Amino acid sequence: MTQRGLVCLLLGALAWGQAAKPAAPAGDSKQATTSAAPADSDAGEAKTESKVAPDAAVITIPGACDKTGADASSPDCKTVVTRAEFEKLVEAVAPNAPTNARRQIANRYASMLAMAKDAEKQGLDKGEHFDEMMKLMRLQVLSQSLQQSIQQKASDVPEQDMKDYYEKNMSNFEQSNLQRLFIPKAKAMEPPKEKLSDEETKKREDAAEAAMKTEADALYKRAKAGEDFAKLQDEAFQFAGMKAKAPNTAMNEMRRNSLPLSHRSVFDLKAGEVSPLITDTSGYFVYKMGDKQTLPFDKVKDEVHNTLRAERMNEEMEKVQKSSTPTLNDEYFGAAPEGGEMPGPPGRPMPKAPRNAAQPNK
Repeated sequence: MTQRGLVCLLLGALAWGQAAKPAAPAGDSKQATTSAAPADSDAGEAKTESKVAPDAAVITIPGACDKTGADASSPDCKTVVTRAEFEKLVEAVAPNAPTNARRQIANRYASMLAMAKDAEKQGLDKGEHFDEMMKLMRLQVLSQSLQQSIQQKASDVPEQDMKDYYEKNMSNFEQSNLQRLFIPKAKAMEPPKEKLSDEETKKREDAAEAAMKTEADALYKRAKAGEDFAKLQDEAFQFAGMKAKAPNTAMNEMRRNSLPLSHRSVFDLKAGEVSPLITDTSGYFVYKMGDKQTLPFDKVKDEVHNTLRAERMNEEMEKVQKSSTPTLNDEYFGAAPEGGEMPGPPGRPMPKAPRNAAQPNK
């Protein structure tokens, strides 16, 4: 198995190996647990013991001679890859690939290796262009190896660190059943009987929005007085002229981080309390707090681990980024864009875990 063939496969498959087991997002313990399970399952499947001997051939490529200058038409002109060699390759480029993906990797590798052999015969592995490409490939592999190393180290989170994080951020692990009333900001209107000017259209839209705000204030007072949220929700949609079915007002097993940022103060309410009228770009919201409980550490342990792992990866990658910020010659490259420099692919900080936001139509 040639080193050039391995480099070719690295370029195509290394990203696959990295994407095969993504970090589970923080915020929702259910989602974190669900996200982690398939990757672990695939990894276990990929490591299943085979009855094929380690030195047995698993890939045979005819016409791709190991020896330079050999006759390609000869039956002896072939490249053989053993099970041990192939598994070493898979471990390097796609360690988490499931068993059913190995045939695809083998076919891709065989094709690349055959093409590489032919390229060598044509002397395409000589010259400045090839040397520069090999330099770039080496940099890519090294940068990706660093990211993998940082990920592995960041995954080693001591139990005590997880418990300390849990105790300092217990409000993030509160869970409650909420009631939510959503009043659209815009009112669905029948098209005008005659064409209106831009000014008339604007006045018509402003009047409709003002009517919705008045209705939102009225519904809020009724919600605070104890009226049924489901009944109020139906009235809100009827008043807004919505033909779609009104959303369910029950939001069970919600977490602070499951709500939009501007709505999270709702979790400061006590059971039975009603929030102020919250306004955002989509409309008006009223929440009523139900029974609230703090999830035990054992139930959110995986979520805490994933959160700390992501934070540590971000910190380490930011250190690398800050220590190697380049200075560019503006005379040559032109002035920097107003939004700042575009980050380079390798070496940039890891993306932070997304937060789930409850949508009005849920």
